[in-house]
Amino acid sequence: MPAPYKIARRSLLVCSAAFLAFSLASTLAAPVALAAPRPSATPPAQMSTVGGARLGQAGTQVDLGTGAPVLPKGLTARSWLVADAETGDVLAAHNAHWRLPPASTLKMLFADTVLPKFPKSTEHKVASSDLAGVGAGSSVVPVHEGETYTIRDLWLGVFLRSGNDAVHVLSAMNGGVKDTVKDMQAHAEELQALDTQVVSPDGYDAPRQVSSAYDLTLFARSGLQKKDFREYCSTVRADFPGETKKVKGKKVRGTFEIQNTNRLLSGDADMSVYDGIAGVKNGNTTKAGATFTGVAERGGRVLLVTVMNPQKNEHNEVYKETAKLFDWGFAAAGKVRPVGELVPPKSAVPAGGQPGATASAAEAGGGGAAGGTADGGSPAKPAGASATGGSGGAGIALAITGGLLVLLSGGVFLINRRWPLPDLVRRRTTPRP
Repeated sequence: MPAPYKIARRSLLVCSAAFLAFSLASTLAAPVALAAPRPSATPPAQMSTVGGARLGQAGTQVDLGTGAPVLPKGLTARSWLVADAETGDVLAAHNAHWRLPPASTLKMLFADTVLPKFPKSTEHKVASSDLAGVGAGSSVVPVHEGETYTIRDLWLGVFLRSGNDAVHVLSAMNGGVKDTVKDMQAHAEELQALDTQVVSPDGYDAPRQVSSAYDLTLFARSGLQKKDFREYCSTVRADFPGETKKVKGKKVRGTFEIQNTNRLLSGDADMSVYDGIAGVKNGNTTKAGATFTGVAERGGRVLLVTVMNPQKNEHNEVYKETAKLFDWGFAAAGKVRPVGELVPPKSAVPAGGQPGATASAAEAGGGGAAGGTADGGSPAKPAGASATGGSGGAGIALAITGGLLVLLSGGVFLINRRWPLPDLVRRRTTPRP
């Protein structure tokens, strides 16, 4: 082989090797993008331990004390959780941190994120672009292009009819779906809801969109601190603006009644209204199955229950299993040792504390409760369906007059371990005929 050819070949090999080495070094030096969580077919052996080590374990977690009732039979949900809404104690859980599709229960995070941004009396005329991207087969109110709605109308559409069209209109007002998803993800992280990956603000099935029973319970607990949130999620039925039509040459816009699809609140042919129920949100999609987070009160105790995807294929099964867990929780409260806790938001963690830490008034050296409400407004009035089209035997509505109990010391925000859902307005259910 001629010498010049050997030299050229050697040079080519050296250059090729150098290029490959540079490419490999660049690849290794580049940051690795973490894949978004994918729902698993079975619960992982180890999950998040936010709220306590036992909540990160697969299977049922409960610590029965003397006289405590055993857990109800016939629970088939892939994941569930029972917690005291005020103390944050988790009384029992099953695969609490299993990341699963959330369906429309994700609207609790949407509401908790976006609701404070617009006064309820604000009016908005719906443009065609507002309704772009509503998924095929979505639940709708319906909201009509070219019509004007108040913010209150739209939120009633979100909570009562789980209207994805109303969600998209509110998202458009918030800067668009993309910005709203970013806002929701940031708020989830602030709440320490780290199992949640937001892809669509309405909870419509989307690749890699997941949450957990633990996170959904955090969303409900945070949302219930807001007066308007409580009003909307506890409303059984309301009048909603219809589409403008010409009648005898005149434009007429009537109303139609919408009813809450939460069957523990509104009842159904095979289901009575649950005594003491006051919300929160249900959901159902192909991938998620049926999901539900509810809040109820008995004897001054407020419980939150989340149930995700019962495997028993019966009508209203998610509500039936929720009712069983509520019954158990009220009977077991004070007789079981907590297996974990609902953590406060990051901003409520004491200076120098660990994420999820809390501080009591005694630990903080005394101090009084801050005035005002968690809504930043005046004390709440009783939230009753009578002001929104009649209750038809609703349970109770939560009306918070105090808000979050905080301690202000040197500009540091501390939260008492008891994160109260203060004063309750008790409206007992009327027995169904």
